[in-house]
Formats: sequence, C-alpha cells, structure tokens
Amino acid sequence: MFNKTVLPNGIRIVTESKPYSQVVSIGVWLDVGSRDEHDLNSGSAHFVEHMLFKGTEKRSAQEIAREFDVLGGAANAFTTRENTCLYATVMNSNLPVLVHLFTDLLTNSVFAEEELERERQVILQEIHMVEDMPEDHVHDLFAALLWGKHPLGKTILGSQEIVAAMNSGKLREYVQKYYTTDRMVIAAAGNVVHDDFVSLWQNAFEKFSPANGQARARTQPLMLPAKRRVYAKPLEQAHILLGTYGLSVIDADRFGYLLLNVLLGGNMSSRLFQEIREKRGLAYSIYSYIASYSDSGYLAIYLGVDRESVDESLALIFQEVYNMQHNLVSEIELANAKDFVKSGLFLSMENMETIMTRIARNELHFGRYIALDEVLALIDRVNREDILHLSKRIFGRQGLNFTGLGPLEETDVDLQS
Repeated sequence: MFNKTVLPNGIRIVTESKPYSQVVSIGVWLDVGSRDEHDLNSGSAHFVEHMLFKGTEKRSAQEIAREFDVLGGAANAFTTRENTCLYATVMNSNLPVLVHLFTDLLTNSVFAEEELERERQVILQEIHMVEDMPEDHVHDLFAALLWGKHPLGKTILGSQEIVAAMNSGKLREYVQKYYTTDRMVIAAAGNVVHDDFVSLWQNAFEKFSPANGQARARTQPLMLPAKRRVYAKPLEQAHILLGTYGLSVIDADRFGYLLLNVLLGGNMSSRLFQEIREKRGLAYSIYSYIASYSDSGYLAIYLGVDRESVDESLALIFQEVYNMQHNLVSEIELANAKDFVKSGLFLSMENMETIMTRIARNELHFGRYIALDEVLALIDRVNREDILHLSKRIFGRQGLNFTGLGPLEETDVDLQS
C-alpha cells in the first residue's frame, strides 16, 4: 500500500508498505546534483555527500561508521547529475535508530576542516581512478562533447583544481542554498507503517531551510551540432562512444524510447550485440544505453574494440541505426523486448531498495505514485510504428556525436558510413 504525506515545511514522505517483509529500505532524496553547480564550485554536491558521513556535533566519523555497521544491512550514498541520495536497508526493528542517525547526518554535520582535508584526498584519488579506467572515463568525455559548457557536460566528481581549493565555507554555502525542504523526498519500502514513519521525521528537520523564494537556476541545455573528438592514449583497446540527443525522463514517449534502446543494444539479443559480438566476434563489450534528465537526455552506444576493427564495427553500427530509422521491427522482436523489460520490472519488485527508489523517483519527477499496472499498460501500448517514429525522431535530426579514447587518431576513424 502506498501513502504520501507532505510536512508543513515542504518535505514529502512517501512509503510503500510490504508487511510480509522483515526489512525496510529508506532513502533521503534531494533534488540536487552536479548540474546545480557552476565553474567555480564544480564537484560540490559530491563533496557534500561525502562530508555528511564525516562527523556531526554528536558523532565522529568513526562513530558514524560503527553505528551503521552495528545496524547491519547496507548503507550508502550517491550523487548524480540531478540528485543526491542517502539510503540504507535494515531490519524493520532498527528503523527508529536509522532515522535518528540519518537525521543527525543531515542536520548536524560540522564539515570539520581536518576531515575535509582527508576526504579531499579520497575524492582526488577517485578522480584519478576514473581517469585510469577508460571504459568509464569515455562517458565523461562524451558528456562534455554533447553538452558543451552546460553543467550537464561537467563531471559529477568535479575538476581536480576546484576540489583541491574546496573549503568548509564553500560547502556550507552550497548546502544552505540547495538543501532546502522543498527539494527533499523521504521514501521507504518494506515493513513500515506510514504514520509511524512520518512521526519519526516530524520534528527532525527544523534546521533545514524551507523554500526561500529563489527560483531554481537550472537551464535547459541546447542541442549543439554533432561533433567528433579523439583522445589519443596508449591503450590496448579503443573505447568509443557514439550518441545523440534523446528524451527527458518525463517524456510521453519514454516507454517506446526504452524499448528502442533494448532493441538496438540493450541486451544480449539486441541487434548491435548480435551483429558485432556474436556473429563477427569484433568486440567483447558493445551496448547502448539511455541517460534521461528532467528536461533532456541522450542515447549512446559504447564499443570497446581493437584498433584494427574500429571501422568495420562503426560501419555495422551505422547500418543498424539506419535500419531502425527506415524499417519496421518485427512483431516477435518487439514482443521479446517488451517481455525483457516487464520481466525486469517484476523481478525488481522483490527488492525493497528498488521499490524505495522507484517511488522516490516517481515523486521527484511526476509528483505522484505510478502503479506497476499503469507502467505495464504503457509498455504494451507501444507498437512497431512507434519505434520507427522514435528512431527517426532520435537519429534523424543530425549525425552521431563521436568520442574515441585509446590508440586512435582522428584521421583513423571513418564516420562516413
């Protein structure tokens, strides 16, 4: 059963009760991420997320870690381009203790300079780690190419220079400006009683600022002309990302868009996986994916391949993209893609953390609960003509952006296929 309460200060609390479960998963979601930054505070959202676990007025960083361990289960946090989330899954009997601990982190974190300096080194190592992992780094390089100077084109971790110059005052200023109650959703799924859960949070966030009347500073990114960029690096493989602008997370055609991605390169029976890996053995890793934001998004194709196989692989990718725009997919192909997506949804409903995430994201993006039956009906409604129309809409506007990282030169790559 789903329930929702809005506290007087604007915080939204949503729960989905599963009385048969012995656990409860909760998440404190903030509609704040790396796109809510500018060139001089890049990486602030991610840095704040780290510092929330590094000491409060009541607990040291070590005591926080110990208390989470004693609770058992799993606890963590993450930052995306649009959200920050603290979450944990525990036995339902430990829920009051967990809420008290999360409340302390969010209202009493001290951002001590000593802890900040230690965490700065951790984040700098994280930045270096990503740069040393080309299969991850190429995605950041592609985002910069696609979005240009817009905040969506910046990395979530921030630049080394800005992270190195970050201090407690700047992080506190960021929290004061963006961590307001109107941007907060608290979600829980599992063995939870809604009214009791609301009571645990009722007086918890007096220190949090309500909406201060300042309009959200997010600006919608522009669609730039397609570009290509190659970053030469002495690697064993070339890591390639091709892609173009797609749909937002709230677009009316989002389920057709999801199925289009599955058909193109979203699973092992997809066209790209079958043509490039299974039939020809050109690459171990080949897939497509979608990244959707509140007002924009993109669809991309990743390929890890030997230099000698780059042009052949690219020609096959371009051919499949062309086919998607000019030919109807078969009935059985679309039916299989629908079954794949629906099976994933049913399996995810067995996981309390996934349910918690789903109801939180629905609240953030749509402001309402969306039942699984509604989602299934929208998936079933997609037909072959919808896929063809979406393919033309996505791929027909302009050529594909290209980012290459590895043993490549720009003159080595044939993008004329």
